[in-house]
Amino acid sequence: MKDYIEILLLLVLTGLVVWHLRLHEKIVPGKTNRTRKVVMDTCALIDGRIIELSKSGFVPDELIVPEFVLHELQMLADGSDAHKRERARYGLDVVKELQDDKFCTVVIDKTEFERQPNDDKLVALAAKLKASLYTTDYNLNKLAEIKDVKVLNVNELAQNLRPVALPGERKTVKVLQKGSSPKQGVGYLDDGTMVVVDGAARMIGRTVDVEVTRVHQTVAGKMLFGEIIGGQQQVEHHEARPQQQQRAIAKPGVSQVASRFRRVRKPNL
Repeated sequence: MKDYIEILLLLVLTGLVVWHLRLHEKIVPGKTNRTRKVVMDTCALIDGRIIELSKSGFVPDELIVPEFVLHELQMLADGSDAHKRERARYGLDVVKELQDDKFCTVVIDKTEFERQPNDDKLVALAAKLKASLYTTDYNLNKLAEIKDVKVLNVNELAQNLRPVALPGERKTVKVLQKGSSPKQGVGYLDDGTMVVVDGAARMIGRTVDVEVTRVHQTVAGKMLFGEIIGGQQQVEHHEARPQQQQRAIAKPGVSQVASRFRRVRKPNL
């Protein structure tokens, strides 16, 4: 009889422990039961890239859209500026598409604030909800960092996801403009990375093969420095081609001379 009582007490104690863990949502090491939240600002919704991130599963569980952000989008959509009106309507469409997305939950937050700029409201709301702030606004990004609010910036994400180029790698670049140095030319890779090419100032508008010499990290992202493969020979080759084409145009062929001679020849009497 005593053994049965001990077993019964043990089962009751086990049940109480399990109930206590579920009630307080205890976090197990290596796992988390906490819902990740992110507050969306106006610029982020107008940007629209959050849709692709959501479809890929790279978004927090809960997207919070403040009601004052929706009011701002509505005011822009009803405004006189055609460009802002179009972008604001697109932002409202983004909210609707996110609501229909199965990978995230959209919550319209109706928290009321005193009369203050929307940027201050966004930072205050994110701090209150212990959520991150999703924005593409550089100034709002800095303000949130000062207030110790975590920021998710899709522009920084895009910069960080660009392929890493190492010294010695070869790239093909179209030189678009002169650089800060008189001998430098500037071009861009397909992903938008700036490439400064030494000795390419005279090759604007032409495509050259470049060997990366060093990589420089800036606030705006990575910037590559390189040299033309083949050096002066490739420059002279590109410069010689237009001259050859001009000589070919300037020097008429035999058939052209004959045709001109026939046109000026006097008729037989």
